[in-house]
Amino acid sequence: MSEPHRTLVPAKERLRAAVVQAPGAPFDTPRALAEVRRLTAEAAAEGAGLVLFPEAYVGGYPWGLAFGTAVGGRSEVGRRTFGRYHAGAIDVPGPATKELGEVAAEAGVYLVVGVIERDSTYSGGTLFCTLLYFGPDGTLLAKHRKLKPTAAERLIWGEGDGSTLAAVHTPYGVVGGLICWENYMPLARMAMYAKGVSIYLAPTADARERWQSTLQHIALEGRCFVLGCNQYVTKEMVPDDLEILHELEDWPDPLCRGGSAIYGPLGERLAGPLYDEAGILYADLELDAVARSRFDFDVTGHYARPDVFRLEVDESEHPPVG
Repeated sequence: MSEPHRTLVPAKERLRAAVVQAPGAPFDTPRALAEVRRLTAEAAAEGAGLVLFPEAYVGGYPWGLAFGTAVGGRSEVGRRTFGRYHAGAIDVPGPATKELGEVAAEAGVYLVVGVIERDSTYSGGTLFCTLLYFGPDGTLLAKHRKLKPTAAERLIWGEGDGSTLAAVHTPYGVVGGLICWENYMPLARMAMYAKGVSIYLAPTADARERWQSTLQHIALEGRCFVLGCNQYVTKEMVPDDLEILHELEDWPDPLCRGGSAIYGPLGERLAGPLYDEAGILYADLELDAVARSRFDFDVTGHYARPDVFRLEVDESEHPPVG
């Protein structure tokens, strides 16, 4: 199902992690890329070795927009708006990933960024909610496509497959995770735990206070550090020339309050949650705490019952044309 764990105890003893609650840049990919560059440099200057940005940051999470849809109907203005959204998505690899790699290399950090990916392999018309992992040398190490878009997200995003269940081996341990409500999928979580993830990333668009209980539960269940990351977005950040701007009239402002936070492997809160403003949260992760936390509970080790339960994961790619 996954490559063998290289080591439980990482080569380094401590990591400063940064969770960036970035100000939104919907429908403005150049501005989002500029914010990633600025805020990554700021986090690196504070000693961060791992920097996480929110779900769908580059390309934008379109809170409140229905793209002119109704059951049984689509409007032309909605199609034009989707075309604008599609134009702001990025190719992987492509010019934007080259720029993000340069940002990681200039800062010397592991950089993980949520993007809207345009399918440049098969159809060209499908978008994916994707998480990109860059190494401190600028290399694109891995990508994860969201397996199951939630509710109206299915109008604008396709589904990923098991080939992008990414887990990256670093000197700090195994880094991986899931996007937003994928974290409500117990089998998906178990698949990530089985990869030996010790630093679990959970970028999201969910700003509800109850989301904190999800982050804390993952920390306790996986006995791992959990980095939750969201955006801070107001209506003012949405372009005023958006043709379907009226769809936001009944939505609250801000569109997204944030709620970024960091939890330790015994569920302890290390930073946040941060609400109602943009900002960067930091936590110094004592990496040997993962092994200590698994003394009494190890979900894929001594607390597993493989004689009773088994999980099979298909990590092969499923192209539309064989």
